[in-house]
Amino acid sequence: MQMISEMLDKAFEKVKDTKGIIFHSDQGWQYQHYGYRKSLEEHGILQSMSRKGNCLDNAMAENFFEIMKSELLYAEKFETAEEFIKALEEYIDYYNNKRIKNKLNGKSPVQYRTLTHGI
Repeated sequence: MQMISEMLDKAFEKVKDTKGIIFHSDQGWQYQHYGYRKSLEEHGILQSMSRKGNCLDNAMAENFFEIMKSELLYAEKFETAEEFIKALEEYIDYYNNKRIKNKLNGKSPVQYRTLTHGI
């Protein structure tokens, strides 16, 4: 649970105005954890979870993980957990800031969000 808490703290440092954000996830145990739910609530974030066994409710996240697995997980061999974590952090940065998507008019997710929402 410590990694999840650290991830949330990093996100809250980057995005100061979190009121009204909807955070959608699957029903993983970490997303149901009291501390996690309380942290979202304290920051004014509405939590949304997919229905059990329905991957279509969380299609964007499912799409990300499918791409990440094919571009990183299945393409590389990692000797240690630390090596994997470092590569994953680098991949997430690449995916959000550099990897363009046709559905986003040739922009990365961060570029698109900045242009459309000013965030």
